Amino acid sequence: MAEHKSDFSTDLKKGDTVIVVAGKDKGKQGQILQVLGKKSSVLVEKVNMIKRHTKPAQNREGGIVEKEAPIHISNVMIVDPATGKATRIKKKNLEDGRKVRVAAGSGEVLDK
Repeated sequence: MAEHKSDFSTDLKKGDTVIVVAGKDKGKQGQILQVLGKKSSVLVEKVNMIKRHTKPAQNREGGIVEKEAPIHISNVMIVDPATGKATRIKKKNLEDGRKVRVAAGSGEVLDK
């Protein structure tokens, strides 16, 4: 059986600062905590918070826990480090042979 491949290619990585461009949290910024490839989603710090009611177990207390829910990658854009605004990502080959991500707006390199 073939493995499901996502319709979206993601150039987003854990630790990137993104801004939400659509949905109830539009305009909020945060760092990516996790990239969920098969779902084409990301978990963004302090964005799209949901409440989960948990039962007490031997190693944890019960109660209401607030945590981040996934956001589809089409609803977030990376923040350009030069301007602080949302931008698209381009790929560029450097002279030393490395392939890096570049902010489309300012041309600033996003990878270290």
